[in-house]
Amino acid sequence: MLCVVLDALTAADARQVTLMALLELTAAFDCIDHVLLLRQLQYNFGFTDDVLCWITSFVTGWTQQVSYDGRRR
Repeated sequence: MLCVVLDALTAADARQVTLMALLELTAAFDCIDHVLLLRQLQYNFGFTDDVLCWITSFVTGWTQQVSYDGRRR
C-alpha cells in the first residue's frame, strides 16, 4: 500500500494524472459456481496468468462461521 501511495505522490509531483480503481468483491461471488466462473473468465473473456490466479485465490478457500451469544453455530 505504501508503494501505491508513493507512486501517486511521485506522479503528482511530476504533474501527472494518477487513476486508481478499487474493487470490493467479497459478496459478488457468494451465489455463483466458482468453477464455472473461472472457466468463463478464462475461455470467454481471455483472462490468463496472474489475473486468473488472483481471482482463483480470491474465490477459493473461503470459509464462513456464525457466532451467536458468544458461541459458534
